[in-house]
Amino acid sequence: MDELTSSDGLASHVGEHINLGIVTVSDRASEGTYVDEGGPAILSFFRDGFASSWTAHYRCVPDEQSRIEAALIEMVDERGCHVVVTTGGTGPTERDVTPEATEAVCDRIMPGFGEQMRSISLAFVPTAILSRQIGGLRGNALIFNLPGRPKAIRETIDEIWKAVPYCVDLVGGPYIDMKDDVCLAFRPKSASRR
Repeated sequence: MDELTSSDGLASHVGEHINLGIVTVSDRASEGTYVDEGGPAILSFFRDGFASSWTAHYRCVPDEQSRIEAALIEMVDERGCHVVVTTGGTGPTERDVTPEATEAVCDRIMPGFGEQMRSISLAFVPTAILSRQIGGLRGNALIFNLPGRPKAIRETIDEIWKAVPYCVDLVGGPYIDMKDDVCLAFRPKSASRR
């Protein structure tokens, strides 16, 4: 299933249009026996936090490494996504292979993303140390793995995203303008358009 959602952004934004990818990894959701809640939680953050105009592409795939890799490659290489966010499949069970798929399609790993997300989650649950989330770059696109539960997604993405716009700047992507009251993105003053 591929869905498309978009927003024109705020009239006063100083950003450029950005293509975003959301990949939910779940056997049950991909079969239709479970309603995906993770993908909509990510989409909710985009709706709440972006001042820039954006388009989001959505895919839901089973916990199979080859299918996850294919979805990530499609999002970046075919759909032109500058940021792809996954949800699900980052735990220690045998079927949790999202980090392996992410690493396989990335040119470079950005270990700070996984480290920071686990640090954030540890403030809420001790089992955060069981998460194997990672982030990385495929060409000039950023890919990173979020937890599967909507509450945990918002706890982490609201904090992690503060570094994402500048990361996208540094790898040659579009300038992302955020709503400061939702996500106060950090950029050095010399890199800000405000």
